[in-house]
Amino acid sequence: MKRRKSGRWMVRHDEAGARIAYQNGLWVETTLADALTEAAIATPDRILLIDGEFKLTAKMLHDQAIALAAKLQSQMARGSVVSFILPNWHEAAVIYMATTISGMVVNPILPSLRDHDLRFILADADTRMVFAPEQFRGFNYAEMLHRVCREMRNPPQVVIVRSEARANLSFECLGETDTDFEPVTLDADDVQMVMYTSGTTGRPKGVLHTHNSIHALLMQIGKHWRVDAGDRFLVPSPISHIGGSIYAFEAPLLLGTSAVLMDKWNAADAIPLMLSHKITHMAGATPFLQQLLLAAEQAQSHLPDLKVFICGGASVPPSLIEQANAYFDQARVSRVYGSTEVPVTTIGALEKRGMTEAAHTDGKPGIAEVILADNDEIRARGAQMLVGYVHPEDEALAFDEEGFYRTGDQGRLTESGALVVTGRIKDLIIRNGENIAPKEIEDLLLSHRAVGEIAIVGVPDERTGEKACAVIVPQSAERPSIAELADFLAGFGVAKFKYPELVEYREALPKNEAGKVLKNVLRDALSKN
Repeated sequence: MKRRKSGRWMVRHDEAGARIAYQNGLWVETTLADALTEAAIATPDRILLIDGEFKLTAKMLHDQAIALAAKLQSQMARGSVVSFILPNWHEAAVIYMATTISGMVVNPILPSLRDHDLRFILADADTRMVFAPEQFRGFNYAEMLHRVCREMRNPPQVVIVRSEARANLSFECLGETDTDFEPVTLDADDVQMVMYTSGTTGRPKGVLHTHNSIHALLMQIGKHWRVDAGDRFLVPSPISHIGGSIYAFEAPLLLGTSAVLMDKWNAADAIPLMLSHKITHMAGATPFLQQLLLAAEQAQSHLPDLKVFICGGASVPPSLIEQANAYFDQARVSRVYGSTEVPVTTIGALEKRGMTEAAHTDGKPGIAEVILADNDEIRARGAQMLVGYVHPEDEALAFDEEGFYRTGDQGRLTESGALVVTGRIKDLIIRNGENIAPKEIEDLLLSHRAVGEIAIVGVPDERTGEKACAVIVPQSAERPSIAELADFLAGFGVAKFKYPELVEYREALPKNEAGKVLKNVLRDALSKN
């Protein structure tokens, strides 16, 4: 595997694979910046994003992105990282596009993260500017960023979005200043985005995607997910996830769709929103589909405009897919499989409604090549895969000799070629579509005075996919409750979704001869309780 320079990174480059991707039209010489310019000229009034009562047209996005891009150029070197920790707001699209057209690298960060994780990501990515809300859902992001930046050696510039005070460093004022934009020539094979994902090492890893790897992903979605120009995606999933970001920022320009944003998921609110906007597509983890189906039944609505619902990110009960396919008038509902590293590894089973494979498998691979290796580990490679990590040392165990990404998941292939994910080799816990790295939380809880040993494992849960259970060998007679453990983690600034929901106390943890904790034994025992 060769490497090529992209800004500050040396990224992976497979010449043979690149040649095929270009020949198949999955990779192209143009970028999203070109698509925005074309849309602003050809269809200036076309609505790209709907955020409550606000509608963002192609020309509005172009003009606002150009103005912000000029400010970015004046304040940082090309290739610098620009982060945003925002809810599903239309301003994020302006930031995303401004970062892209100015030759910077965009870094979406989950709004649910707190001091501990945010500090790491900003420092690890060497972020030069970060956009955040002043407050959202009762939490003060401005104060958190002040705390975080105060502890950093080289802190980024902080810009507040929807600032009531309209301070000098507010998004609104930044876009009003007059600065000339100097057009840049973009290389479609350069890094466009760095997105952090939880791993099993306890340290989040920065996944690098190029303009072309994301373009390939969108071409696959356009081909296999019944997408037509004019379709509308409902986007309640975080725009800081790979899924939310592509539906909100990329699909409107590359596939001719539009996106309706929800900054707070509520299934009862989603039903009238989907009906009034004639929503055709939605994707989300298991809880989204469960709650949407229940709300639709209560509202006696069969969502006649919905064409596709893609469900993934956690364990998906086959019965849920079957019920949704039976209830919704036109929708084809299917499981899919993927990761931030290789998004949409499988495309589901959407050839017709109610396919058995849609519920009982994770679908067939699309543009990704999928193989099963040692221990039935699922490995994948393709035009939409990452080009590396922020730290090359993270790649040593991530790829095999043939360039396949080692997912750490186990699976099997059906006779028809569909993939069935059967378990995970990694210890990663997926709750409500969010990745939780147990080691990170274990390391923090080991500093608690009452904790001698600890193992955090995922146990099945019908509502969230999994629950995180902390199995503790106590250091003393003290037995902290789950609430007390949560308070302890809060002191580190850990995001709430990473807190264990269950706690068990044991005299010892099961271990092998080398002293490694046998988490599979714990999972089996806890799953039977």
